[in-house]
Amino acid sequence: MEKSVYRDENLVLLRLLKQCRVDAGMTQARFAEALGRPQSFTSDIERGLRRLDLVQLRDICHVLSLDLLEFVKRFEDELSVSKGAGQ
Repeated sequence: MEKSVYRDENLVLLRLLKQCRVDAGMTQARFAEALGRPQSFTSDIERGLRRLDLVQLRDICHVLSLDLLEFVKRFEDELSVSKGAGQ
């Protein structure tokens, strides 16, 4: 099985995370500061160099004022659109 960082689903996740950050009006630096992390943390996430666990994703959603379950639903919706476009 292909590593998850190379799967299309991961690219959708990265795009969605960045979109949510931008929609929240946060720079990478401000977002990282809100998480108590260096700016490179945000950059590494958005470039796919750092994998997230569920607890980190929950923290990210909290900082972006998003509900974790709604974020996951949005991710699933984005996957459906991506797969439909690829067919």
